[in-house]
Amino acid sequence: MAKILIAFNTLKEGFEELKEKHQVTFAPEGRDFTADELMDMVADYDVLCSVFDIPITKDLIAKGNNLKLISNYAVGYNNIDIDFAREKGIVVTNTPKSVVEPTAELAMALMMSCSRKTVELDRLMRQERDNLKITRLDRLGCDLYGKTIGIVGYGNIGEAVARRCRAFGMKVLYNKRNRLDEATEKEKELTYASLEEILKRCDVISVHTPYSASSHHLFGEKEFGMMKDGAIFINTSRGAVVDEAALVKALQSGTIRAAGLDVFENKDIPSPQLYELENVCMTPHVGTQTYDARLSMIHELVDNVLGFLQEDRPISRVV
Repeated sequence: MAKILIAFNTLKEGFEELKEKHQVTFAPEGRDFTADELMDMVADYDVLCSVFDIPITKDLIAKGNNLKLISNYAVGYNNIDIDFAREKGIVVTNTPKSVVEPTAELAMALMMSCSRKTVELDRLMRQERDNLKITRLDRLGCDLYGKTIGIVGYGNIGEAVARRCRAFGMKVLYNKRNRLDEATEKEKELTYASLEEILKRCDVISVHTPYSASSHHLFGEKEFGMMKDGAIFINTSRGAVVDEAALVKALQSGTIRAAGLDVFENKDIPSPQLYELENVCMTPHVGTQTYDARLSMIHELVDNVLGFLQEDRPISRVV
């Protein structure tokens, strides 16, 4: 029987099989374990279940004398010192399947909010109430039908966004490190393009690339300056992929029409200037903030832990 430490507050549903077979310690009701608590506890556990906003540092991993698995409750794992985990022979897993559809839905919600100014108009109606006067040419939005979207980072989430955009009648360009084969492009109605082509040709750009040293500030002043007039920029990946100061400047100047953001450069705290801009729709990193997604992620995490311990099912291994 393995000892398993759940570092974060979450639903208690979905852990039944894990609790039947192993000893599970949950975080206190309503909160995560603190960093100090984890440091004090981790030495006694075989498995640490973490989440994207809890840093799993070299010092914490070093304390885990018995640690064999770090199972992350997220698709991203840049919260974990991967190199040190690898050095210590500790397996790391993530939950890439469960996050796909809800994150794609949020990207679409942000896209529609930007194109039709729904958040802006809702705010206006609440402020003005009975005094609201808007003419037929005020605060004009734009159609998505017939427009071109560029998907930067065509993984599972990018593909799910592309599928939805095709249903909206949009043309889809995509960019990824390894281009898809011609048959797949034809089947999925995709056109491969360089990042520069996407910047110049697309009415909407949706970012789904993972964060790494090579993708840091992938979008900066030069890239925003290359975008089409009236372009919409969506980011549901990681905040540091974008130079936020450059994005603010592009929004303030009208270089781009609008931005829909679920992630932000400074530990997901938006730049103060973003709050002042009407052409920004923001959500607080909630791509998987649905009951269905949370439960599905638990099932995927549990499968990773049991699959690792029992070798009776596949796991989503990143190290």
